[in-house]
Amino acid sequence: MSNYANLPTDWNLIYNPSFDELDKMIEAMPNAKKTKYGSWNVSTKVVSRSGPSTFMVSDNPENHTIQCITKAEGDKMATMQNEYMSDKDMIVIDGYIGNDPEYRVKARLICEKSIANIAAMQKTMYYPLESYENEGFKPELTIIYTPNLEAPEYDNDRLIATDVDCMVTRVFNTDYFGESKKSGLRMWNKMIYDKGGIPLHAGAKIVPTSNGEKTLLIIGLSGTGKTTTTFTSQNESRPVQDDFLALMPNGKVYATEAGCFAKTFGLNPETEEAIYNATIESKAYLENVSMNDEGELDFFDTSYTKNGRSIFHLDAIPNAGKASEIQKADALIILNKNENIIPSVAKLNAEQAAAYFMLGETTGTSAGGAAEAGKALRIPGTNPFFPLLDDQQGNRIEELLGKIDMQVYLMNTGRVGGPEAIEESKKVKIPHSSACVKGIAEGTIKWEEDPDFGYMIASEVPGLEDMEIVQPRRLYEQAGRLDEYNDMVARLKTERLEYFKKYPKLNSSITEVFR
Repeated sequence: MSNYANLPTDWNLIYNPSFDELDKMIEAMPNAKKTKYGSWNVSTKVVSRSGPSTFMVSDNPENHTIQCITKAEGDKMATMQNEYMSDKDMIVIDGYIGNDPEYRVKARLICEKSIANIAAMQKTMYYPLESYENEGFKPELTIIYTPNLEAPEYDNDRLIATDVDCMVTRVFNTDYFGESKKSGLRMWNKMIYDKGGIPLHAGAKIVPTSNGEKTLLIIGLSGTGKTTTTFTSQNESRPVQDDFLALMPNGKVYATEAGCFAKTFGLNPETEEAIYNATIESKAYLENVSMNDEGELDFFDTSYTKNGRSIFHLDAIPNAGKASEIQKADALIILNKNENIIPSVAKLNAEQAAAYFMLGETTGTSAGGAAEAGKALRIPGTNPFFPLLDDQQGNRIEELLGKIDMQVYLMNTGRVGGPEAIEESKKVKIPHSSACVKGIAEGTIKWEEDPDFGYMIASEVPGLEDMEIVQPRRLYEQAGRLDEYNDMVARLKTERLEYFKKYPKLNSSITEVFR
């Protein structure tokens, strides 16, 4: 029997320190510097998630798409980690993933004092306990984090291992906050799936319209515009959630986090005012943001990493909505950061929606590490944190879409016509995407059927004049590249059919969409 969850009781544990206490601990960190705004900016040795080092702890690898280690191997690593922590000062942060009493999950982070910034960031992200809940708190999921303990024989001597039977994740030899945040959400994914819902790697916003308020869910891989799309305002929209949501069989949507984990590279106050202003608040916590000796931040410097981050509470957004305001979702938007023939917006029928959700096509960014940055990826649901078989994601979304009255759209946040080096190619800019989101919410986009893929493409988007980014065939035709376009259409259909062969348990109604 696995003892992966066995935690000694004689550790030196610092329970639930305040933000002021955590800030004093951060001040002692040699890699922490104060910005001119009074916030802390920490430079980490690891600057992105470590996919090759991430495993499930299971003796049944056939039940998981993610790579696995055995229970025996997990026990060995757990014993090593427990022994290492026996003489270390460890911080305990308790809180909730989710704020709804029916679906919130008691969560705990245990981390070395040497990474007090991660404790402060996680405290920002959790919904807090009530004062009376501190005594006798029993977590439903736990993350144990030792950034200075190597895991020999693993990639980069690093290991992130999750056992969903006991709901414990152990993290070795990385000081990147994303591993703490995503470890908790990976386990929460399993809990939501077991309750009949589907976890969505998604933001959420409420958009006022003349036909009432509309709730939009925006799914996308980290770095593809999910946070930007969520926080960019249309009709004084209210962002509600940045990263993960639960969609349940009755159409109800539940949020997970009280804070936001935003990429800072290219952050511009003119196009991303809300995120920019929250990032320069004194209560924000920054990670790997370029900064000079005077504490001035440079959001365009790439000399260290493009994956700088800011963590702030949603209260830092003046018009942020409350998770309790979400009753049901009106639309699901699937982001695809592409650079060829995907239109800036397309409308999908139910079968197409499940298929494109399962495809999860996009271009990788620095958030996924060097192995993903700039590469064409297919990640089901754009959710690399789903701990079971990815086939189950596709089948569950098809099942729920059959029960829920919700429109689904595909949006390209990259380019049309090729990479920047191609003169006639065009970038899909934030105002373009914003016009598409506004049109989706208000129902003002006019549609026509695309002859190549069968989904609906826009013939008119109020506020968007360049029709070549909404009808890519037109761009290629005008540039005398129609043969190239047709070759790409044929290749994509063939590749997508071949891709679905990886998922033998996927419903045939999904796999047949591209025939």
